[in-house]
Amino acid sequence: MFCSRHGVLVLSLFAFLGGCARRAEKAPVERVAVLRFENLGAGASEDWMGRAFSEVIAEEISAAPGIYAIASTRIHAANAALGPRPVSAPGISAERAMALAAGANRIGYGEYWTQGGHLETRLTIADPRTGRTLRVIGASAAPGDVISAASALAHALSGNARPFGTGSREALQAWVQTLELAGGDVAPPLDRAFAADPDFGPPYRILAQWKAQHQDVAGALALLARAQARPGMSGLERARMSLLAATLRNDPAARQSALASLLGLEPNDPPALRALGEIALTRHEFTESMQAFDKALSLEPDDITALNLLGYAAAYAGYFEPAVQALRRYEALRPAEANPLDSLGDIHLAAGRLKDAETFYLAAWRKAPGFLNNGELFKAAMARLMAGDRTGADEMAKQWTDARAAARDPLVDFCRAEWASITGRRDEGYRLLQAIAAANEQGPARELAARAYAELAEWELADGRRAEASRLAEKSAGFAGPAMIGLSNAARFLAQPSAPAAEWEARTARLVPGAPASPAARMTLAYALLLDRHFEEAAAALKPVYENTLPASEENAGILLAWALVETGHARDAAGLLRFLPVPPPSGPGALMSLYFPRFYELRSKAAEAAGHGEEARTAQNLYRQICGAR
Repeated sequence: MFCSRHGVLVLSLFAFLGGCARRAEKAPVERVAVLRFENLGAGASEDWMGRAFSEVIAEEISAAPGIYAIASTRIHAANAALGPRPVSAPGISAERAMALAAGANRIGYGEYWTQGGHLETRLTIADPRTGRTLRVIGASAAPGDVISAASALAHALSGNARPFGTGSREALQAWVQTLELAGGDVAPPLDRAFAADPDFGPPYRILAQWKAQHQDVAGALALLARAQARPGMSGLERARMSLLAATLRNDPAARQSALASLLGLEPNDPPALRALGEIALTRHEFTESMQAFDKALSLEPDDITALNLLGYAAAYAGYFEPAVQALRRYEALRPAEANPLDSLGDIHLAAGRLKDAETFYLAAWRKAPGFLNNGELFKAAMARLMAGDRTGADEMAKQWTDARAAARDPLVDFCRAEWASITGRRDEGYRLLQAIAAANEQGPARELAARAYAELAEWELADGRRAEASRLAEKSAGFAGPAMIGLSNAARFLAQPSAPAAEWEARTARLVPGAPASPAARMTLAYALLLDRHFEEAAAALKPVYENTLPASEENAGILLAWALVETGHARDAAGLLRFLPVPPPSGPGALMSLYFPRFYELRSKAAEAAGHGEEARTAQNLYRQICGAR
C-alpha cells in the first residue's frame, strides 16, 4: 500500500525506537535554555537587560543546525507546577528548575556590568546533568547596546546565528517590559515599541493575544493582518503571525499550513513539530503525523506525549509494530503510569486484536484502579463484547459497575442502563432509567431525574417516537439544575418537531449564534439530521467534523458518517470509515453510543456486501446478532 517514501519512514521509526547504530552516531541536538542574565553593576535602571539578553540570544540561535533554543514562554510555563518565581530574579536561581522541566540539556546563564565606559557581558554554557561548564563566552559593546552585546554572544555560540528582529533599543526595552508585566494593560508599553520600530513583530503578537484573551478576536485578527502587510516585516514573523491567526480562527487547515511554513524557517522546534503531528492526526493524515512526531522525538527523545500520539498515528497508518514500540518506550519512561497500557489496549482493539486489548486494559486497571474512574473495566468488557462473547462481556461489565458502586458513584445505575441499551436490551435499560427518574423527582437528587428523562428522550428519538421524546425532554427541563441544564437543553433541541434540513440548520444557528460552523454546532446539527432521517445533509455536516477529529475520539463521527453514506446508497464509500473498531469511551456508553454501536457491525456488513465481499459481510452480520443477543 505504501510507496518507498513510506518505507523509509518505517525504517526510521524502527531505528529511533530500537536504537540503530546510524541514529546513535548522530550528535544529539543541544536543547539550550538561555536564562535571564544577572545585573552585576549596570545600574538598577538597566535591570530589564537581563531578560533582553536571554531573548535576543535565544531568538538568534533558534534556527541554527543542531540547536533547539527553548523559548522563554515554554520555560515559564513550568511556573504552575513549580511555583511562581520573581520575573526579575537572575535566571540561574529562579529559572533553572523550569528549564530542566522544559527539557533543556544545556543551560545558558550570564552576567552583565558596566566597566571602562563599555557594557560587558559573559555567558556560561553548562551541562545540567553533570554541572560541568562547557563554554564561557564574553562580549563587549557600547554603553546600553544590549542588542550588539547579545548578538556577539549568539554568533560565538553558532556561526549560523541570524540577526535579531529589531535594532532599536527602545522597541526591545518596551517589549521586554511587557513580557515581565505581572498583569494589567499591555497596550502602553507596546505602543512605545510600535513607535520605536513599527516593523518589530513580537509586540504585535503579544497585543493580539491580549486582545483575544479579552474577547476581541476580530481586533486581534485585524492587528495581525496590518502587521503582516508591513513591507519591513520579516518572513519569520509573518509565519508566526499566520500561525497565531489560524489558531484564533480555529482553522486547522490554515494552522497546519502555517506550522509547515514556520518549521521551514525554524526546523528544530519540538512543540511546533508536535503540534503539526497532532493536526495531521486529527485530519487522518497518519503518515504525515508519524513524520512530525518522529522528528520531534529526534529532538526530545523522552517526550511522552509525542510517543503516545506516535503510537496511535503509526497504528492507524497500518504500521502496528512501530506503534507498539513507541508505546513500550513510553511505558519504559513512565513505568508507574497506567496510560501507556491503556494506549496499547486502544491500538490493539482498533486493529481487532481483542484478546490482547482486554489484557492491556486489565493491566492498566490493576496498575491504577482509579485511573479513568475504573473505565478500563468497561473497555475490557467492550473488547469481550466485540469478540462476540456477550456473556463474558456482561460479567466484566458487572465488575465495572460494581467498582463504580463501591466508589459511591451516583451515576452507576445509568451505566447499567446504558450497558443494557448497547447489548440489545433496550427495554431493560429503559426500565432502569424510569426507576432512576421516579426515585429522584423529589429531594436533593433532582438532577438525576433530569438526566434520566433526557436520556430516555434521546432513546425515544432513536427509536422514531418523536412526540414521546418531546414530552420526556420537557420533563427533564423541569428537574434540571446547573449540572444537567446542558444535557436537558440538548434533548429539548433534538426533540423538536420534525422539519426540513434547512430548518434544522436555522435552529442550530439560533442555538449557537455566531458559531454555526464550529465542530460542536456541526455535531449537534448532525445528530438532529440523523435522528430526523435527513441522511444526505447529515453526511455533509459530519464530513468536516470527521476530517478534524482524532481517530479514537468519543464522537465517532466516522461511524455516523458511514451510517449516513450507507443510507444514501454509498455503502462502498463507507468501508474506509469502518476499517478500525471504535475505541470505547472510558466514561461508559453514554446516552448516544447506541446510535453507532452495535450499528457499526451492521454498517460493516452492508459496506462489505456492496464491495462483493460476502464472507466478510456475513461475519460482521453474525457479530451484530451475537452482540444484540438475536437468534
